[in-house]
Amino acid sequence: MYIRAIIFDYGGTIDTASTHWSEVLWEAFRASGIDVTKEQFREAYVHGERTLAREPLIKPQHTMLDLLRIKADIELSYLQEKGWWQPAAPSVPAAPSAGRVSGGFPAETPSPAASAVARYCYDYVLRVLDVSGPVISHLADRYPLCLVSNFYGNIQAILTDFGLRNYFSHIIESAVVGVRKPDPRIFQLGVTALGIPAKDVVVIGDSFSKDILPARAAGCQTIWYRGIGWGDEQVDESVPTAIIDDFRQLDTLLQ
Repeated sequence: MYIRAIIFDYGGTIDTASTHWSEVLWEAFRASGIDVTKEQFREAYVHGERTLAREPLIKPQHTMLDLLRIKADIELSYLQEKGWWQPAAPSVPAAPSAGRVSGGFPAETPSPAASAVARYCYDYVLRVLDVSGPVISHLADRYPLCLVSNFYGNIQAILTDFGLRNYFSHIIESAVVGVRKPDPRIFQLGVTALGIPAKDVVVIGDSFSKDILPARAAGCQTIWYRGIGWGDEQVDESVPTAIIDDFRQLDTLLQ
């Protein structure tokens, strides 16, 4: 592969080792003793994503832990309203979570169950970043990097919290630019920001339909980070320029 620049997806690619966020949250629900079926959880997950797309609950200063608490609270409230789950009665006040929380968690304090789910997911991300972070650092020494992400307007705070912000010369965030994947125009914005012909740019993402197909339509090369998706995505493995199953493969593939 001849390339001069890299565009990364964020969610699912950098932070969860190509495991769909619904699967990470489902694992956190089970680990936290939240006894619902997966079908009930998936309905709550979709409700949560639609709520966050519709209402400006996420603020620019919110870190990943803030975001996860808000998501978990929305999902758990939905499950409770449906009568599918009831929180255990607290016996003692919940202790504050340890970790890097920067200001601005909105309004009410999250429930103990939401805090437990958020903490589980946040620690999961930290373990993944122990692998993906050094690879991104190495690639940033060789190529200009751009981030193109469907996100809520707080990706800058998340990257700063995780020590990744300085690796990316440009950030194209859907909530800021008003274009969302799978629209190829969001990748075209990344190519324009880099100032490099699309044919010399490679896009790395975990979603075949939201990353690989639109990036190819924008004229870029593509690397599909194959993993655990939502479950109903149709793929054609002849489409990506390359396929990886481990983030560390990028160090060799993009020498």
